[in-house]
Amino acid sequence: MFHSATSFAFQLLLVAAFPSLALAASEGTDFLWWENIQLTQNVLTNWSYTMDVTPYSFRSNFRPPSTLPKCKTYPGDSDWPSDSQWAAFDNVLTLKLIKTVPEASICYPNGSVVNSPQCQRLTDSWNNSTLRIEDPTSIRSVLFQGMTCMPPPHTGYFLSPSITSPSCTIGGFPEYVVKVGSVTQVQLAVNFAREKNLRLVIKNTGHDFGAKSVGKGSVSIWTHFLKDMVFIEKWKGGKGGYEGPAVRFGAGVQVWEANEFSKKYGVTLVGGEGKTVGHIGGYIQGGGHSPLTSLWGMAADHVLSINIVTASGHFITANSTHNTDIFWAVRGGGGSTFGVVTSMVLRAFPKIKVTTMRYNMTTSSNFSRDQFWEAQKAWVADFKKYADLGYYSYTRIRHVNGELFHDATSWIAPNTSITDFKASVAPMFAKWKTIGVPVTPIIREFDNYPDAFTDAFPQEAWTWAMRQASRFFPQANLATPEKQEQTLDAIRSVVDEGSNTIIFNMRNPPGSASIDNAVNPAWRSLLLFAIMFVTWNTTAPTPYVTELSRNLTYEWNPRWRALTPGSGTYMSESDYIEPNWQQSFHGDKYARLLKIKKTWDPEGVFYAQNAVGSEEWEMSEKILGHLPSQNSKLCRI
Repeated sequence: MFHSATSFAFQLLLVAAFPSLALAASEGTDFLWWENIQLTQNVLTNWSYTMDVTPYSFRSNFRPPSTLPKCKTYPGDSDWPSDSQWAAFDNVLTLKLIKTVPEASICYPNGSVVNSPQCQRLTDSWNNSTLRIEDPTSIRSVLFQGMTCMPPPHTGYFLSPSITSPSCTIGGFPEYVVKVGSVTQVQLAVNFAREKNLRLVIKNTGHDFGAKSVGKGSVSIWTHFLKDMVFIEKWKGGKGGYEGPAVRFGAGVQVWEANEFSKKYGVTLVGGEGKTVGHIGGYIQGGGHSPLTSLWGMAADHVLSINIVTASGHFITANSTHNTDIFWAVRGGGGSTFGVVTSMVLRAFPKIKVTTMRYNMTTSSNFSRDQFWEAQKAWVADFKKYADLGYYSYTRIRHVNGELFHDATSWIAPNTSITDFKASVAPMFAKWKTIGVPVTPIIREFDNYPDAFTDAFPQEAWTWAMRQASRFFPQANLATPEKQEQTLDAIRSVVDEGSNTIIFNMRNPPGSASIDNAVNPAWRSLLLFAIMFVTWNTTAPTPYVTELSRNLTYEWNPRWRALTPGSGTYMSESDYIEPNWQQSFHGDKYARLLKIKKTWDPEGVFYAQNAVGSEEWEMSEKILGHLPSQNSKLCRI
């Protein structure tokens, strides 16, 4: 078992604050230690003698949506909690309530810009994902929050011609953040937000492209410090019959931490390629593709048990025998909509050797664009062979200084020696030599996956002036040379018109389509996953940025959709305004997901952009005329 350095001190604090709470001495296979600190009806009954417990009570009978307010409650509304009510809420949380102060506010100490060493350091480090993750409210998709408080040089002048100087307001950031350290605090936050009709959001790292972790006037549940990890030598339970090594992770564990932990115990975990991504939050709840997907499938396929706080405020365990509907939904149906996951049990796989490869190529006077695209076709021609071998590649095509730059950030070959890997890619390099590709690959072998992962994937940057869209290309789209050329032509067309792309080569292994969870069915026939993205300078003219953004949704991505009827895309790396997102993200599973959502959260306590049930809500304002603004009111349609 493993505890963070602060766990015991925090445990003592909670015992002192809540002597009536049930508290176990340590964690086990069912709960982490802080999951034993639970709000119960007995606790509420004891509290009722000394305080008003109405805002913190459980919901036993949900109210029909028709009887609820049309919009969430916002600052300035008559029902917005008073200062004394916020203070009382903070008191029952044991002082875990944070009033939002935007990170860049240090640049505006008196309401206007003040140049200072602190502001300059923040400006210089603004794209550092590790630093941004440690802030209670920072998110990657700040564009959709309204970019209301940015370091002065990063001010989004493109958002409106009326912006003449930098400024700082809370905007679409939450009004308050609950820095949770126990199940009790999660339950209190859910109950308070529900009873006060407040918008509720959930944040771990803020590493998402869809602005699911922010919202005007909201209360945010910040799970980032729930980092306890337990290794289970032999998990046994459930209908699946799995018996073997597993781990239980708290909601705050990140991918790099999960890999370090797995190395310690000589096992391998299916996790993301982004180092700072939360391992069991929106990543795994959205399905979770991995450098190990071609070998072992989606991360959500290996969830054995889930502990979750539901919209009623109750803390439940969901697995293959208990609360099976929500267990099915959370494994792939999306985060921030069914409840607040506090921990999961995940299957662990044996230690394996891994070979990695990195390379890059750039067009020049000696390497034309036509040669460049011939090289791409030679590469894509063997996608099925590589995926069937268990490989996974993450590559980019970007516009750099007027040239096209293609790099394999990493090509991962799990359970493969360097000798076997070189033999498998030799035909491609032979073709590239004939084409005249200027490339010198770096190929390395590791005796374990965590070390290969650390070497292969650089830490991702925190970007803010960008938009993206994406699409799955099934195996049928690459089944013949003609179809491969058609697919590459569709990708080239958007690159030629100004987009950058990320291309993944992976598959789901045979038999994975029979797994009974909410993972998008389109994942199971995937062979190429492509993301298009555009970037711009924050001082760019509004019409220019608007055109780029609209092109993604209304011009470019429709070309890919037309080639892939009935397919879909990955909700966590998709268009913010993905057309027909219900089908794109969930396929024929959406009706079942919506039914489960209405069973567990009929009042709409949980909302996130393009999440299950979100079509019943809308935001009152738009960014650039077409992007729903998280810095506006959320109301029922």
